[in-house]
Amino acid sequence: MTETRAEIRLPTQELRADLPFYMKQLGFRLDMIYPADDPQIAVLSGHGLRLRIEKGAAEAPGTIRILTDDPGFAGGARSLTAPNGTRVEIDELNPPVITPATEHAFVVRRLADQAPWVIGRAGMEYRDLIPTRLGGAMIASHIRVPDGPVPDMVHYHKVGFQLIFCVAGWVDVLYEDQGDVRRIHAGDCFIQPPGIRHKVLHSEGVQVVEIGVPAEHVTEIDHEMKLPTPHYRPDREWDGQRFVHNIGRDGVFAPFRIPGFEARDTTIHAATKGVASVMVARPAGGGAPWTKHHGDILFTFVMKGGMVLEGEGKDPFRLEPGDAFVIPPGMATRYSEPSADVELLEVSLPGNPETEVL
Repeated sequence: MTETRAEIRLPTQELRADLPFYMKQLGFRLDMIYPADDPQIAVLSGHGLRLRIEKGAAEAPGTIRILTDDPGFAGGARSLTAPNGTRVEIDELNPPVITPATEHAFVVRRLADQAPWVIGRAGMEYRDLIPTRLGGAMIASHIRVPDGPVPDMVHYHKVGFQLIFCVAGWVDVLYEDQGDVRRIHAGDCFIQPPGIRHKVLHSEGVQVVEIGVPAEHVTEIDHEMKLPTPHYRPDREWDGQRFVHNIGRDGVFAPFRIPGFEARDTTIHAATKGVASVMVARPAGGGAPWTKHHGDILFTFVMKGGMVLEGEGKDPFRLEPGDAFVIPPGMATRYSEPSADVELLEVSLPGNPETEVL
């Protein structure tokens, strides 16, 4: 059986000065030292790293980042410099997810404006639906996945809220503690609770809208977990949220917060305990009045048909499939001239915002 190791080389001028720092202060262990009579090279390991400290090496000192949940690590220091010049940064292992305050704005993003598609993780193509990110409060992406097997790995996201809504085609995904392969079709959606492990397997003609809060969040690869996991735990919670696989064709339409429209609830409001709500709205007959919402974030994506979005002090926008908009709280708007087949995906945070009919 073959064995392979990797080392990071760091320079030093005096190895004897470095060993107490790395071993006693940072907790590395000494694995090798050479030669015994006048050491020039030492190899140490710890915290997932293997370091080769070599006298006279040509590299710049570099920086080591150590993530820990021990507040007393290295005497509580957050920044250190080793005798060999290497900078050591000490940070939290699992820092809390912080969502910046929303910078409210009226935003309209139209597919016809040719917003660029950018190649992202696992070969997926991303189109940004909110370029301002509302000050970092959220990201909304229109994503296309190439047909066939997806070169994905088991991973998870450090987020406050994340939605995957399928608007075309289908995609197969595995989720931690949620049984075998799950397939979503157009009209279906997943809520991915913070930290749930998952893996995209295969797709055909798929397009999804992905919402993430906050806009900048970390994706981590889990090299240890194998999916599917052996236990089915539909009631499990991650940070107070449950996994949701909502089937669009099973939805029941009821009156919407805007008169003249009706909507089906994807059950995400209940599963997130009010963090967010996700609704699919369509015309129900009769004109829609001017309204104002009094929530925080209200994002809408046009999935089918078309309509005119009117806003106080704004020119009307005629919207078509692929267009998206954000309405800030307190701004009067009206959904007018909807086609009979229009379908809107509405995501609100917090869920079910109070709506004032004008």
